[in-house]
Amino acid sequence: MSDNGGGKKVAIVTGAGRGIGRETSIALAAAGYTVECVDLDGDAAAETAQLVGGRATRLDVCDEVAVGDFIGGLGRCDVLVSNAGIWRFTPLLDTPVTEAVDVLRVNVIAPLIWIKAVAPLMAKSGGGSIVHLASTAARAIATATGIYPSSKAAVIALTEQAAVELGPLGIRVNAVGPGRIVTEGSSGRVDPDDSKVGGRALPLGRWGTPRDIADAIVFLCTPASAYITGQVIWVDGGLTVATNEFLRVARNQPYSPER
Repeated sequence: MSDNGGGKKVAIVTGAGRGIGRETSIALAAAGYTVECVDLDGDAAAETAQLVGGRATRLDVCDEVAVGDFIGGLGRCDVLVSNAGIWRFTPLLDTPVTEAVDVLRVNVIAPLIWIKAVAPLMAKSGGGSIVHLASTAARAIATATGIYPSSKAAVIALTEQAAVELGPLGIRVNAVGPGRIVTEGSSGRVDPDDSKVGGRALPLGRWGTPRDIADAIVFLCTPASAYITGQVIWVDGGLTVATNEFLRVARNQPYSPER
């Protein structure tokens, strides 16, 4: 049985080792939660846990037995943030089926596994909040992104289905849809000059940060969002409402450090 900090509410964050997961763990700890930091990278999870005064667990989020054992060792759970995810960006015709299965397994099946495991525990405490990570990729399709957009569209449908079925248990289920967010993963794949131009093309004039996403997640975990369930909050600087404008500016205007 884990120590829940003397009756403090408990939040689980998967993929807590870095990026959005780490920032969300920090934000939830600041909001008063005891945070269970779950990641396949045990060292990264431990670093986050040390930052937030929580507990680190190395875990494959797709391992149904391991997830069940982990949840069974908790005294309570008030919040679940299913943040862990992977992407493999290739054209569809070049996407191996095994690669597609991996993406769907981590991005869609894993959240289902966690819902099934955590819902009974949440219900014992009178309810809770589950937050999934969607993506603007589900709405603004780009070439050569493989099965990833499909996986995030499925996350949205899973969120809506779970909200309907778990509502009577007092469990709210929502999703946050990040746009272009600068993380360890994205910064290594995007040319800095391109990101500056792309950021200025967004209505809010910049790319997002993990903290932007974390703040929206925490909102969905607090009483301030008590009447919100089955929804997606798009945290994207306006990308999903101005996709054509973003593409026009980002593609047609060369980078200039003076602009």
